[in-house]
Order: sequence, then structure tokens, then C-alpha cells
Amino acid sequence: MHRTLKDLRSVGPATIRDLAILGVCSVEDLSRKDAQRLYDDLCAITGQKHDICMLDVFTCAIAQARDPNLPDEQKDWFWWSAIRKGQPAPHCR
Repeated sequence: MHRTLKDLRSVGPATIRDLAILGVCSVEDLSRKDAQRLYDDLCAITGQKHDICMLDVFTCAIAQARDPNLPDEQKDWFWWSAIRKGQPAPHCR
């Protein structure tokens, strides 16, 4: 099945626009990216500091792009926020 960025959970229209600014137009493109680099580049290109949760959205989207069979709980950006913060993943509480 051919997946598009719209098919990824936690990726909405605003994130798709941000990814386009970064030159990411497909799931295949996204699978080759690094979340921290995308976040840093987005801040640099737009000239503003974005909410750090955007890093989690990018991490989540990249994980889904790389693994179509990613567990459902890992398809939510806030699962990745907990990991970034060093907290137990939401399903482990």
C-alpha cells in the first residue's frame, strides 16, 4: 500500500506544511530524515523557536515512515514526548 504523509497518525495539515517547507514531500523522503535536524532547520528557516513538542511530532512521523507496523501507541506524538522527557512511555504507567 502506498502511504502518504496524510496517512500518518499525529501528522495534520500544519505539520504537512512544515514538512513541505523542509523539502519533505513523501513518506519515503521522511523515512530518511532526522527529527532533531528537521526541528532545527524549521526553526532556522522560519526564524522562530517552535514548541519542542514539534520535535516529538517529527520523531513520531519518522518512526511511522520507517515502520508501517509500528505499535499503535507509538503513533501518537505524546508517546515520544514522554520518551524525550525520560518518563515511562504512556502505556507503561
